Amino acid sequence: MGYAQYLRDLLEPLGIYTFTDGSVSGGAVEAAGAALDGVSAALEEAEREALVPTAEDWGLAQLEDLFAKHPVSPTLELRRAALCALLQIGGDDFTVEAINRALSGCGIKAEVAELEETGCVRVTFPDTAGVPEGFDQIAGIILDIIPCHLETEFYFRYLTWVELEARFPTWADIEAEAYTWEELELAV
Repeated sequence: MGYAQYLRDLLEPLGIYTFTDGSVSGGAVEAAGAALDGVSAALEEAEREALVPTAEDWGLAQLEDLFAKHPVSPTLELRRAALCALLQIGGDDFTVEAINRALSGCGIKAEVAELEETGCVRVTFPDTAGVPEGFDQIAGIILDIIPCHLETEFYFRYLTWVELEARFPTWADIEAEAYTWEELELAV
C-alpha cells in the first residue's frame, strides 16, 4: 500500500473529503502520497547503504574511500566482509589474533603466523593455490595492516610431491587428466 491510500484511509472517517477521480482533495492526497512514497524510498536506500552488512552500492564505495587501498573482492559478500575487517582495526591491534581478524580486509582469506626468527611473520593464503589474483594490491593492504617493524614473507601454496603421489598413484593418472605443468602445480 502506498502513502496515498494510507492518507485516504486516515482521512476518510472525517467525512469532509471527497476522494473521487479529478477531485481537488483526491489530487492533493495523491500528490502528498507520491511525495511521501519518494521520501520513504530514499530513506530505505539511505538505511540500507549506511550499514556495511546491507550496503550494495554507494555506501560501500564511500566506506572504501576512507582507506588508502581498496580490498580485492570479487563478490559483494567478500567486499562487505573485507570492509568490516578493515573497520575493526585499532591503533593497538598488534597481536597475531587481531592481525588475523583484520587480514581479511585484503579481500581474500589470509593468515599470519610468527616465525621462530624474532621480528618475522609469514602470510599464507589457505584457500588459494599459487599467487592470488591481484596480489600486488592484496600485498599492499596486508603490509599496511601488519606493523611496519615486522619483516613479512608471503607463502604461496602449491601441490607437494607427497600430495601428488597420494592423489595420482601413476604418471598415467596425471596424463589422463591432461594437466599442463602450471595446472598440476595448482591442483591442490
